[in-house]
Amino acid sequence: MKRKVKPVPKGYHTVTPYLLIKGVDKLLKFLAKAFDAKVVDRMEGPGGAVMHASVKIGDSMVMMGEAHGQWKPIPAMIYLYVKDADAAYKSALRAGAVSVMKPADQFWGDRHGGVQDFCGNQWWMSTHIEDLSKAETRRRGEEYMKKMKAAQS
Repeated sequence: MKRKVKPVPKGYHTVTPYLLIKGVDKLLKFLAKAFDAKVVDRMEGPGGAVMHASVKIGDSMVMMGEAHGQWKPIPAMIYLYVKDADAAYKSALRAGAVSVMKPADQFWGDRHGGVQDFCGNQWWMSTHIEDLSKAETRRRGEEYMKKMKAAQS
């Protein structure tokens, strides 16, 4: 008799990032220090390398595996909503990340900044600071693009 299970495992969401990198164990340590990630699953392969792991950051899961053979590393960009983008940014830097952009208020109502880890993955930490209508977001976006165009001239 086949038992019924949910199509999405408990604790996961429909979209779950999967990072293919060199140095899963090192990335697990970075994520724990930078974003208070909790290891949910960890499977070691021959020689002790972490072949697969899952971590929980906030209410979301991120899976990762060790790149090897035909499976080459693929850098990714992850957008994290956090309580305090500035604090998360500083925490990531202390954990060994390199700054991509200091946190700043954005026209769409978020404050965000980004870092890059040793694998080349970018982590963008964002705190939603303002609820805007679609019309206001569009207006601000157009204004922002005009400033960008003028700065390039």
